[in-house]
Amino acid sequence: MSTVQLYDTTLRDGAQREGISFSVVDKLHIAAWLDELGVRFIEGGWPGANPKDDRFFRKACKLKLKQAALVAFGSTRRPGGKTEEDANLQALINAGTGVVTIVGKSSELQVKQVLETSLEENLAMVDDSIRFLKARGLTVFFDAEHFFDGYADNREYTLKVLQTAAVAGADCLVLCDTNGGRLPAEIATATIAVKALTDTPLGIHAHDDGGLGVANTLAAVSAGASQVQGTINGYGERCGNANLCSVIPALKLKMGIDCVSDEQLAKLAEVAHYVSDVANLKPDPFQPYAGSSAFSHKGGLHVAGFTKWAGSYQHIDPSLVGNRPRTVVSELSGRANIIERAREIGVKLPLRGEEARKLLEQVKLLESHGFQYENAEASFDLLVHRARPEYVPPFELVDFMVVVEKRRRRPSAKSAEETMAEAIVKVKVGSEVMHTAAEGDGPVNALDKALRKALLQFYPSLSVVKLVDYKVRILEESEGTGSQIRVLIESSDGDSEWRTVGGSTNIIEASWLALADSLEYWLLKQQST
Repeated sequence: MSTVQLYDTTLRDGAQREGISFSVVDKLHIAAWLDELGVRFIEGGWPGANPKDDRFFRKACKLKLKQAALVAFGSTRRPGGKTEEDANLQALINAGTGVVTIVGKSSELQVKQVLETSLEENLAMVDDSIRFLKARGLTVFFDAEHFFDGYADNREYTLKVLQTAAVAGADCLVLCDTNGGRLPAEIATATIAVKALTDTPLGIHAHDDGGLGVANTLAAVSAGASQVQGTINGYGERCGNANLCSVIPALKLKMGIDCVSDEQLAKLAEVAHYVSDVANLKPDPFQPYAGSSAFSHKGGLHVAGFTKWAGSYQHIDPSLVGNRPRTVVSELSGRANIIERAREIGVKLPLRGEEARKLLEQVKLLESHGFQYENAEASFDLLVHRARPEYVPPFELVDFMVVVEKRRRRPSAKSAEETMAEAIVKVKVGSEVMHTAAEGDGPVNALDKALRKALLQFYPSLSVVKLVDYKVRILEESEGTGSQIRVLIESSDGDSEWRTVGGSTNIIEASWLALADSLEYWLLKQQST
């Protein structure tokens, strides 16, 4: 197979994932990014189903798409109804797209149990609806819902539905694993059976309930499907849809199918992260191809091999999909991890020198005391820089004190008492020692305010740095209140994020260490830019 057309349904099927609610503006922006990625068809929604989708199609006609065609989604006419009176079909026409997709039942059990009509009436619904839309000059894709389940139960009827759609003029027959439970071999067998019956192009629409959405999609392509439907990041109802962020590189890099250009493929990771941001969902770092950890290397043996030959522990060049390799440092690391990670941040350590060995020993010692550097790269980067003789820290911590007390509110307040925290901090900047105090909602908040109060006098640009996440983990629960504590802090300046770690049996001290690392790391970055 030489060509495959990409069909994205993130804006409809993807929006059915729990927790996602795209605005009209969100959908317009995502559509523009999908066009940049090389998607051929962008399913915008179901016109007539809700006011948001109607507004989207009214505004989408103004999008200047380079290669993608917008698609309106709907269903066949209702049982016993007439096409010219069907509101759903009329909404498809009014959407103003040149391409429409209509869903129809292709499973005997679905027709009888869900649609509650006869098998003959279902065939008539498919035939009438396709002919009605084709007569108005539209390209029509028929979405054969529950096709693979129907094929397993009553293949004769299921194939008859597909034959009816093809004869009626459907431009593509999309075979759907709607419940997402079929295996790749079943997908291939059924696709081959349909291919033998008709010359109409076939598509595949796979869900991921069995964790096989991508595998089933690729199996269908190998069996003759030429249209691939899926969503960015695999978003969708229940367990999601086939993930286009895995399907696209697999088609191009593994199967030799040029579904997108090299330049478009290189935008894959960027598009994946953009859509997750718009969806207000945290990107999955372990997502194949596009995840930030998709090409991370932690084991010392792996890193040693990777530094000699990138292909030793990577199945593709990460840059092909807009990603990059990443070296993780932990107690499982070898000297090669230290050297490679230092190289990534611009510090060259000799292969046979003592610096890397001492840093490795320091990492292992600190991790035994609760630190963990694989998820706190900023703190590790500071370790590397602090080991350099020429490094001068932007500030030094002298000492701190935190007082937590309960105060009585005024008599009219709802609660008679409130808890307050006050932090007193001494910080040395150059030759000057700053002594500041601040109150906060809790001890960490008070420490943060007191430290910033001192440093902002010397580094006013620090005002852009914000704490965005704060996690505490008890490492040895059997030790009770004397357990080792790990604090992980995530910070942001609005453009980038970084994580720092602190460890101690005292939660305040662990927080203090992570907090100070966060600010020092940002100041270090500013010096190097």
